[in-house]
Amino acid sequence: MRVFQIEGEWGIDNLKLSQRPEPTARDGEVLVRMRASSLNYRDLVVPERGYGSYTGQLPLIPISDGVGEVIEVGVGVSRVQIGDRVCPTYFQGWIGGEPDLQRLTQSLGGPIDGTMTEVMCLSEQGLVRVPDYLNDIQAASLPCAALTAWSAVVTNGHVKTGDRVLVQGCGGVALFALQFAKSLGAHVTVISSSEERMDRAVALGADAVINYREQPEWAKATREITQGRGYDLILELGGEKTLPQSLRCIRPGGTLAMIGILSGSSVNTSLGHIITRQVRLQGITVGHRDGMEAMLRAMAQHQILPVTDKVFAFEELKEAMTYLKSGAQFGKVCIAH
Repeated sequence: MRVFQIEGEWGIDNLKLSQRPEPTARDGEVLVRMRASSLNYRDLVVPERGYGSYTGQLPLIPISDGVGEVIEVGVGVSRVQIGDRVCPTYFQGWIGGEPDLQRLTQSLGGPIDGTMTEVMCLSEQGLVRVPDYLNDIQAASLPCAALTAWSAVVTNGHVKTGDRVLVQGCGGVALFALQFAKSLGAHVTVISSSEERMDRAVALGADAVINYREQPEWAKATREITQGRGYDLILELGGEKTLPQSLRCIRPGGTLAMIGILSGSSVNTSLGHIITRQVRLQGITVGHRDGMEAMLRAMAQHQILPVTDKVFAFEELKEAMTYLKSGAQFGKVCIAH
């Protein structure tokens, strides 16, 4: 079967289209013929061994998100059956409950082989059935981007009607967060550097938008939007350049959901705001299978559709990664198998 794998040495130049033997399902395991994958920022980091020893060993099949069809089940499998459309969960061993080291280190696309293959063999416990109303490209974006947004907005953020939420950017996680927060009755502000993407965010439900290139001190611009109250939840995707401003516009007792470090991982800011205003700084790393199944029920009820920016062919993985790195996308960058 065809696979993309990092082989020989780490580095994007060593990501190659290759061949592996097709696996067989043992007791409790399932074979899934993959139909589509989608890219996340993490997938740009893994080839460079950016997570150290947690990245895994070579050869490694990258990419964490995908969807496929069950084509074979092993003895004792009861969660799924042949013909089901399923998404592999990002954390294969995190079914529910609190995170621990074991649950947070068994992730697809490093150290476990990811979705850029024709057939995957996985435990039945690491699969979730996909609602029929979503097509394959839409479903492929769910395991990381959608669940990260759900964990930030619902599981940890506890957003409710009337809350004010700020979302940074218009990538996959950001747009899922916008849609989830709106489905809960929240007021949502989106910051972006593009007028076109801001207009599209408004069409998707955003109540307010700020162009952070035109207003570099965007925290000041939020005061009128929140009547000086501040935000109940901010999805912090930028990191180094955005966190200091997020701390200026979060309300006392509010939550900063730390998801990304797109602008850098080191921060020089006053910690006094966190202490004196009792701000909660909550790290978010995707989520568990129970959360994903709850998310899918909510998505089906509200008929929430993932936003896809561009679809590449299987052979065009490197081109897709280059496009994602450019930051030009609105929504998800996907791969058709």
